[in-house]
Amino acid sequence: MNNKKKKTMLQLPKVPDNLPQLDINNQLEVDQYFNNGSIYDCEISNKSIERISFEKILFKNVIFTNISFRNIELTDVIFDKCDLSNVDFSNGIIHRVKVTDSKLLGMNLSGAALRNVTFNDCFANYASFGFSDQKSVHFNSCSLSHADFYESKFKSIEFNRCHMHQANLAGTSLKGIDLSSCSFENLTVSVEQLEGCIISQEQAIGFAKILGLVVKQPHE
Repeated sequence: MNNKKKKTMLQLPKVPDNLPQLDINNQLEVDQYFNNGSIYDCEISNKSIERISFEKILFKNVIFTNISFRNIELTDVIFDKCDLSNVDFSNGIIHRVKVTDSKLLGMNLSGAALRNVTFNDCFANYASFGFSDQKSVHFNSCSLSHADFYESKFKSIEFNRCHMHQANLAGTSLKGIDLSSCSFENLTVSVEQLEGCIISQEQAIGFAKILGLVVKQPHE
């Protein structure tokens, strides 16, 4: 019998090559829809807009400053080497999105629905995913220290080689979630939601402490 863990398959963003450059700074309005373009080497700043949509868009080397796009819709979008620190994308719909080598410090994705999303080599300390609904989402080599996943819904989620010290996973079922390649000194979790979580032998000692067990070393 093959007990090897099946890798989660992701749908990748469908972003065409050679997209024309878009200048959107003066066009950002409520219910605005942007598609089939690239936005790069610029800053988008001081905008607070509800309901804005991007489809088949490449963001490259873009700095987002003082941005609130609540209820944003992102479909087939790539963020490459962007700074999304402290942006508010709460309650957004995020589908087939890839974020690579980007800064997400304090980014707010609380209440968002994420489907087929990949975060690669991102600095996402203090990012908020609380109450999010995530399906087929991969975090690869990301820093998630103090990130908040409070009462999130996980299905087909992967954390690969992530730093997760002090991440908050309370109220979130960790059944089938593999944390064995991740590093952390402490996590906030709900004991009743730990069943089925996959961890390494070294991590087991820390989880034993969470359960209130005293781990006795050999020959003590």
